[in-house]
Amino acid sequence: MGGPHGALAGAATAAWVWRWSRDWIPRAALAAEEAAREREIAAQLPMAAELLAACLTAGAGPAEAATAVGTSLAGPLGSRLNRVGAELRLGAETATAWAHLSESPAGSGLARCLERAQLSGAPAVEQLAGCAAEARAAAARAASARARRAGVLVTAPLGLCFLPAFLLVGVVPVVIGLGRTLL
Repeated sequence: MGGPHGALAGAATAAWVWRWSRDWIPRAALAAEEAAREREIAAQLPMAAELLAACLTAGAGPAEAATAVGTSLAGPLGSRLNRVGAELRLGAETATAWAHLSESPAGSGLARCLERAQLSGAPAVEQLAGCAAEARAAAARAASARARRAGVLVTAPLGLCFLPAFLLVGVVPVVIGLGRTLL
């Protein structure tokens, strides 16, 4: 396209790309940020569960335990535990307070366990140890899956390098040789 039609098509394409990049790039950045936050919560979850179990074993209440563990942990899990502890101390409903920890898929099991223990009065130490073991097992499974995936992804560049070389060195001379004998 040339002339005024080409200039109009170019301007329309530029406007579309600008609008698309303005909408898409922030969403991608937010999704990547959320994924990093979830990975950090999942990594801290076993330690948090064990620390909460230790606090509860020592006789602390759920609000005090959440505040103590939240203070000792940095990052999104620590801030959520601090918020839960603060709300429980201020008299918020148990389900409402622990819902802040349930916002994260990784923390939902821990939140359910502690909410159930606080409502029923049952000791949560064994359940928290189970949550910690389950979180560690999930982390090990995820690491194993990433390692297997890396092994598969490494073969693609090798295939892209060796397949053309195999064709050029192995197959092409045979085809040329067959072509000469048939002609």
